[in-house]
Amino acid sequence: MALNLDGKKAVVEEVAVFAAKAHSAIAAEYRGLTVTELTELRKTARETGVYLRVIKNTLAKRAVAGTEFECMQSGLVGPLLIAFSMEDPGSAARLVSDFAKTHDKLITKIVAIGGQAFGASELARLASLPTRDQGIGMLMSVMKAPTEKFVRTLAAIRDQKEAA
Repeated sequence: MALNLDGKKAVVEEVAVFAAKAHSAIAAEYRGLTVTELTELRKTARETGVYLRVIKNTLAKRAVAGTEFECMQSGLVGPLLIAFSMEDPGSAARLVSDFAKTHDKLITKIVAIGGQAFGASELARLASLPTRDQGIGMLMSVMKAPTEKFVRTLAAIRDQKEAA
């Protein structure tokens, strides 16, 4: 269904708001996916904190202008959907990567993070980034390790003295 000028402006404003807050973005070609498959992808995106939008390329270019995802503009060609990671940098990449494993029609075109656009080959690297909770867990284990080692050392010294 064709949008009038006000509808187009509303779409651009909506996407621009999410682009301004997002950690990373993925542009993927969805040609060949059924409506049911796209609905499944959208449902999973909502559950994982990813903003997913099928948008015309000219509107997408206007929406990302002035954001760190402006670098994607030259690659926005063909029928694309854009996924923005809102909670952690790897969430959109994990969504697209996992969905593409079972649906070969979803083809990643652009991966953007930190103001730089990368090819589809970087999708796996971005998807492997830990979530916020995983990152905090890793940090806590690193912080806890020296204390644990100190306690084990003191216990070993105590055990040696008791044995002697």
